[in-house]
Amino acid sequence: MRVLITGAAGQLGRELVDAFAGQDVVAADRSRLDVVDRDAVLAGCLEVRPDVVVHAAAFTDVDGCQAAPDTAFAVNAVGTRHVAQGARMAGAAVIYISTDYVFAGDRREPYHEWDDTAPASAYGRSKLAGEHELSPGDTIVRTSWVCGRHGRNFVKTMLRLASAGNPVSVVDDQRGAPTFADDLAVMIRRLVMERRTGRFHVTNQGSTTWFDFAREIFAAAGHDPSRVQPVSTAQLDPPRLAPRPAQSVLDNAALRLSGIELLRDYHDPLEQLVKELSG
Repeated sequence: MRVLITGAAGQLGRELVDAFAGQDVVAADRSRLDVVDRDAVLAGCLEVRPDVVVHAAAFTDVDGCQAAPDTAFAVNAVGTRHVAQGARMAGAAVIYISTDYVFAGDRREPYHEWDDTAPASAYGRSKLAGEHELSPGDTIVRTSWVCGRHGRNFVKTMLRLASAGNPVSVVDDQRGAPTFADDLAVMIRRLVMERRTGRFHVTNQGSTTWFDFAREIFAAAGHDPSRVQPVSTAQLDPPRLAPRPAQSVLDNAALRLSGIELLRDYHDPLEQLVKELSG
């Protein structure tokens, strides 16, 4: 199987390249394939002739998207349109990486794949618009709170702050499911190889708040978790530009009902990642 991976230099993209080892992988970072450039995307797809395009390229800076919504839609929506068109011309399926931000985040229960979407931020709206560019034979993978060895993420930020030795304030009124990029990439590979279509929520199991997650990171690294202090989203100074969902836990219902084993509890990969990053 020939697999074209967009955003291959990103946090998830690099793990996807590893996960698809043994297949004919074409790893395209932004310098090789800028999804905003329609001509380049169409030409690239026709040159590569992939069987599947794993579309991981995205503008994921939530506050950056809020400040520049046209850029967010150019990358996440129109860029996905280009990828989908190029894939169709090449006879390839698309697997698109989406987000928990497509939901309002204003209820207590986890969101399953068939729940109504209502994004509150430019980032969420642009990613949902990207979902709408896909065909019925494509696959959408929604995930949340991604962290891992590569790129910038919450675990790395907390480890840096822990080493600085100062108290840290973290919001305690936003709940989600941490997801580890290497585990996510392995599940994406499975969905690709089994040619599963439709929407899937893919996260590590278990949910937490950013505050509790930060304390777990401190403890795993041998730092005093009491240095992490709770703060409400409304108390953040300076306030965040984009609204965040208060509850964005994703129910992996489509995987579960399809008889596919879910990703492991997030505590196990967290311990492994902290050990690796601290070593």
